[in-house]
Amino acid sequence: MINLVGLILFGILAILQSTIVSRMPLLNGTADLILLFIVSWALQDRVESAWQWCLIGGIFASLYTALPFGSLVIAYLFGTGIARILKRRVWKAPFLAMLAATFIGTLVVHLISLIARLIMGVNIPITSVLNLILLPGLLLNLILAIPVFSIMHDMAGWLYPEELEA
Repeated sequence: MINLVGLILFGILAILQSTIVSRMPLLNGTADLILLFIVSWALQDRVESAWQWCLIGGIFASLYTALPFGSLVIAYLFGTGIARILKRRVWKAPFLAMLAATFIGTLVVHLISLIARLIMGVNIPITSVLNLILLPGLLLNLILAIPVFSIMHDMAGWLYPEELEA
């Protein structure tokens, strides 16, 4: 049931990302809703299906992007791994972990995206990528990180209810 909820959620997020969010850029950077929801889900305490949701979200994101299929799956796997490491070892403060995982995950997604474009033969100046795409996208992701984390915290509580002791 939990993976079915993830399938529906990421289907809706892919539609929102490709229709609404991509039409509201800051310079040329846009927020990455799927990355935010994946990282936020991976940081939840009782969640056991973070890797499955990462694959589902990566496949949906790969369907609407012009990047080679699977490049976003790889990037999101790195983002999920970073979030899981931060959750277990570095911080117990979930909001700080969310901001750090969003920051690092956004950098990883844009780096893998740039590498994929260079492999495909698209030559983009690095300064343009940094100034026009990465930094505005990073700012938008950091602005949306805390509201998305709150939404996913509530969803995790709904899908993984705490057991009451008798």
